[in-house]
Amino acid sequence: MFIPLRDQVPLVNTRAPYVTRALLLVTTLAFVVCWAIPGLTDRAALEAGLIPAVLFKHAVLPPGYDVLPAWLTPLTSIFLHGGFIHLIGNMLFLQVFGDNVEDAFGHLRYALFYVTCGVCGAMAHAVMGPESQQPLIGASGAVAGIIGAYLVLHPRAQIWGLVLNVLPLRIPAALALGAWIAFQLYHAFARDEAATGWWAHVGGFAAGVLLVLPLRLKAAPAADPS
Repeated sequence: MFIPLRDQVPLVNTRAPYVTRALLLVTTLAFVVCWAIPGLTDRAALEAGLIPAVLFKHAVLPPGYDVLPAWLTPLTSIFLHGGFIHLIGNMLFLQVFGDNVEDAFGHLRYALFYVTCGVCGAMAHAVMGPESQQPLIGASGAVAGIIGAYLVLHPRAQIWGLVLNVLPLRIPAALALGAWIAFQLYHAFARDEAATGWWAHVGGFAAGVLLVLPLRLKAAPAADPS
């Protein structure tokens, strides 16, 4: 529906978004390593992805794949991606919106926020499909949390992006990101069986909206008129 390219909200409280850059680097490196070694992406998805049926003890992994405790996989799954489009989509949203959320939170709070939203998104996915044996991987839940926080902080910001993935336009954040979450909710409640963790997006977004006000720095206003 919408590919963000850049916004026009300056950083105020930090010199540079160090945590956002580190997340971009670590996540991309993890993908490159998995992609470079044949078969490693699929193995990593089984070993470190979130499998609801395994998490809730409805199923077990094959021998040799249970290298991590199941309770840890809602965290480790955040840093894995299944393909270039999956990675690039999440990293674009992280690049465009993450720096301003980091600026509003400070580096440490932002890092904790990112992980928390990712875990909340993964758990929402697991709770809504506890019998699923399909691994969930990707930073979508964490990125959805950033989208939720950005929407609270900068609803009037203007975002340059590609509407319908083709048409370049500058539109308000409230419109672009509001349409984004409406799209996620529609597919989640429609029980779309496509290989997309719709409930992970919804859960991460909800966590972001709920956490932004208590975590933001005092110098960072909510609903910035920018």
